[in-house]
Amino acid sequence: MADSKSKYFIAGIVPYIIWGTMSIPLRNIKGFPPHEILYYRIFISIIVVWATILLFRREALKNDLNFLKSLSARKKTRLLLLTVVSSFLITGNWFTYIYAVNSVSLKAAAFAYMVCPLLTALCGFIILKEQLTKAKIIALIIAFISIILLATGSLHEVMWAIIVASFYALYVIVLKVIKDVDKFNFLGVQLILSGLMMLPLYFLNAAPFPTETFFWSHIFLIAIVFTIIPLFLNSYALLGMPSSALGILIYLNPIVAFTVAFFYFKEKIDLHQLFAYLLLLLSIVIFNAQLLKSVVYKKQ
Repeated sequence: MADSKSKYFIAGIVPYIIWGTMSIPLRNIKGFPPHEILYYRIFISIIVVWATILLFRREALKNDLNFLKSLSARKKTRLLLLTVVSSFLITGNWFTYIYAVNSVSLKAAAFAYMVCPLLTALCGFIILKEQLTKAKIIALIIAFISIILLATGSLHEVMWAIIVASFYALYVIVLKVIKDVDKFNFLGVQLILSGLMMLPLYFLNAAPFPTETFFWSHIFLIAIVFTIIPLFLNSYALLGMPSSALGILIYLNPIVAFTVAFFYFKEKIDLHQLFAYLLLLLSIVIFNAQLLKSVVYKKQ
């Protein structure tokens, strides 16, 4: 039982550590337009995922197709609707995040992933009826205090942060509802739908096709390491974790991002920001105390 819990917990942690370091490859290709990076990130992800499915996972794909055939018309419609909604939400998250970074402020973009766990836990409580213990409520209060310490932006920045965070929080909730389908195959369908949503914008903002090897090496890196792997692990973790617990782990994203900025990019940070980030880390530990205990003291 403990082994089972630990693998979901690890799968829940890894995506946010990966996404926290995403500023490194993005900074390397900052000379290219952000929307262009997003287009090719999605399109290359589609190619890689479906090449993997068709070459190595045809049996899993066949099982999913048989499962779909066995569903009633009502359940098929529900699954289709949830799939479209989840694709819209994750695409909306990517698009609004890039807009926030380029047209609002970096502060608003970073702040979004501090607000997101609170919204995810709240949505899990309201929509999925997930229970919040006293310890988890305390963890959320600590996180909220940390956010207040870090929230020095304008109302405009805060509103954009909430919009970005809402897309991802609702995406996590929808993923929690979708069950009984292979998560990698599901990711492939999501990416196709995301690509179709972005296609009109791609043609409306047509630009010369990039030919630089440096650009494409980073796009493949972003597509595989920063898109496919974390999204798959994110979906897998939800099989064995409440969305509220996975939501609170999102705080690892800004913590890792802060570490990268401080140690890799040598950006300055003041004491009150350091204190706020340590509070975020404390809230993660408190929120997941029971799960952490089962992982550390797992039965042999």
